[in-house]
Amino acid sequence: MSKRQLFLFLSLLISAISLQAQNRFTLSGTITEASSNETLIGVTIAFPELKTGVTTNEYGFYSITLPQGEYEVIVSYLGFQEVRETINLSLNIKKDFELNEEAEQLDEVIVSENPERLDIVKPQMSVNTLAVQTIKQIPVVLGEADVIKSLLLLPGVSNAGEASSGFNVRGGAADQNLILLDEAIVFNSSHLFGFFSVFNPDAIKDVKLFKGGIPARYGGRLSSVLEIFQKEGNSKEFKVNGGIGAVASRLLVEGPIIKDRTAFLAGGRASYAHLFLPFFDIDNKAYFYDLNTKINHKINDRNNIFLSGYFGRDLFSINDSFVNTYGNAVGNFRWNHLFSDKLFSNLSIIYSDYFYGLELDFVGFEWDSGIQNFNLKYDLKHYINDKFQLNYGLNNIYYVFNPGEIKPNREDSGIVADQLTKKYANEAAAYVDVQHKVSERLSLNYGLRVSHFNRLGQDEFFVYENDNAVIFDPSIGIYREGTPTDTISSSRGNSLDTFTNFEPRISLSYNFNGKSSVKASYTRLAQYLHLLSNTNSPTPLDVWTPSGPFVEPQLLDQYAIGYFQNIKDGVFALETELFYKDIQNRIDYIDGANLIANNAIEQVILNGEARAYGLEILFRKNEGRFKGWLAYTLSKSEQRTPARTSTETNGISPLETGINSGKWYNTPYDKTHDISVFGSFDINEKWNFNANFVYQTGQPTNYPIGQFEFQGITIPFFGERNVERLPAYHRLDISATLTPKRNKRKKVQSEWVFSIYNAYNRMNAASINFRENEDSGRNEALRTSIFGIIPAVTYNFRF
Repeated sequence: MSKRQLFLFLSLLISAISLQAQNRFTLSGTITEASSNETLIGVTIAFPELKTGVTTNEYGFYSITLPQGEYEVIVSYLGFQEVRETINLSLNIKKDFELNEEAEQLDEVIVSENPERLDIVKPQMSVNTLAVQTIKQIPVVLGEADVIKSLLLLPGVSNAGEASSGFNVRGGAADQNLILLDEAIVFNSSHLFGFFSVFNPDAIKDVKLFKGGIPARYGGRLSSVLEIFQKEGNSKEFKVNGGIGAVASRLLVEGPIIKDRTAFLAGGRASYAHLFLPFFDIDNKAYFYDLNTKINHKINDRNNIFLSGYFGRDLFSINDSFVNTYGNAVGNFRWNHLFSDKLFSNLSIIYSDYFYGLELDFVGFEWDSGIQNFNLKYDLKHYINDKFQLNYGLNNIYYVFNPGEIKPNREDSGIVADQLTKKYANEAAAYVDVQHKVSERLSLNYGLRVSHFNRLGQDEFFVYENDNAVIFDPSIGIYREGTPTDTISSSRGNSLDTFTNFEPRISLSYNFNGKSSVKASYTRLAQYLHLLSNTNSPTPLDVWTPSGPFVEPQLLDQYAIGYFQNIKDGVFALETELFYKDIQNRIDYIDGANLIANNAIEQVILNGEARAYGLEILFRKNEGRFKGWLAYTLSKSEQRTPARTSTETNGISPLETGINSGKWYNTPYDKTHDISVFGSFDINEKWNFNANFVYQTGQPTNYPIGQFEFQGITIPFFGERNVERLPAYHRLDISATLTPKRNKRKKVQSEWVFSIYNAYNRMNAASINFRENEDSGRNEALRTSIFGIIPAVTYNFRF
């Protein structure tokens, strides 16, 4: 090809590209709820003629670039009236839509972000979304609507039993879940040691759980991302709603500060069951309270700012001699800026704090610990065209870990004040994520996250011979704590250790006919924080520690493949997924490890590995008077810590056995079978009935396999880890909601919720302990149960 021909070809190519660009225009805007100006997440904007569309982002914004022409656009969102308009796309258009609630709105069960065809086409998989109204329908203990308890009815999600904190996703530990409230990290998601979650359902707008195929914008945890957004507040009129329950009440107020521009939201909850304890001569106390706040202001069409916060506290005391206080505090300032009709940005400045306090008056001391982080995020969404969207951004988190501070609470206590060594770290990340519609059948999500973790200097750091903080004693076959040979002090500006990880992600969807598709994903994740706990579920006393010398970051590779089908135009839906997870550097504890007030935690932990795999099935009915779903999970979750490699220089004994003889063993959250059924039936406009049934394989545990006597004391001994199981767990919960006939003249609308938790009074075992019968002298097993049958009544109102 001559230079002239090459020049001519390039000129024609450039001209064709320019002509194509000139004949393509962008439709963009924001979609809100007409009655409140609340932005709506996941609204579908579809163009049937082109068989394409887009959904709104976390702030209700959408953008799509299409060829010039006249098209019908359909804007749809469950529970709202559909909008159909004809758009003449001959220039760039900014078009905002307001959606009105359906006149006779049916409470929809939403377990997928988008019930239209686009959820089949989109490559995003392993994601569940629950509508707030569905969460309020699900019967739970003591009648209090609960986000976390509702998630447990989804496939692949479980917990360690009744009244347990946290949740487990696909065989992962509770500390492997990233919980975000308005983008702020929440380290403890439970009130009253697991009876309730910290999330007030009245203040929540959107709940989304990522179990796999996690987008590159998220990082720092291995198992899941639970993303929760609070409402923004009603900028049109004042609204009040709340509820009065058996053990707690709540109130939410929202309204305009400047109509249609500035709005506020303030919600509070508090429990009060402890107020009745003195009538029964009980001096103990157990209560919680929390506060949700938010202010949003529309500066102009291109700029919006948000200020949101959450504060919660729990208190548990026994005769005022033992007082336990813990809770979260988070705050977030966000700025949304629209550079153009194709480029949307969000800047967030976030503070998060988890505090744990303990006061033992009979001993004479107070104990305070916690973790703080300061987070700066900048995310951009670039809507290049209807087939290509680019997301990218930066994130930096600075951590301060306080393992514990002890101080006397009275002059004669005899306790010497002491501060365990504080730890510091910085986690930075950059990411790029692409949503790419290759053809009408094939769609891709692919991206890369690069994370860098810097363990910063601290006042006191122990040094060990041959860098062995844990020593194996071959004479008795056990691990014991190593002895420090030196102590060093380092300033914050220095690094004790650094880690850098590349975390690629890819998901794909192949659409067969608009009604069914096959999806697959691969996810690589790194987690630099570790929760130190020797219980099956998190407790307020658990301590977080950063990666560094002796503690490697956890690394995950997860593979998933699934088949998805909409049946009868989305009335029914079937989701099936197979997954496999491989985890490196999962820590385990040596026998007899002491985790409380331990200033050298590296002396009792070893790095191991974990794996989990399974099948998830979700069949749901989305429409009609009867709605609900059936979820089934068949899975396996295992862990092992083999013997460390022995060399001539590192001082490791060649006789080292590893933990559990280096063999695989069940994790405490391994559940072979997990079945959940939820159903909601609208009898008429007044009555709605709901029920859920749960069956789970009993969780792994340890039973003694023998005993011996030492100095007159009978001491049990145990075999391999987690080879036994508690009895199977199952229960049935039911509820009925009575909504009195609405009178449009009355400002106050109300409803009564009657619920029965554990309707057939199944006494599920929380634990089984063994003791010697005082009369017969024989050993016997003692089952401990948390709940039997529990009825409850809740009154909800709004005006």
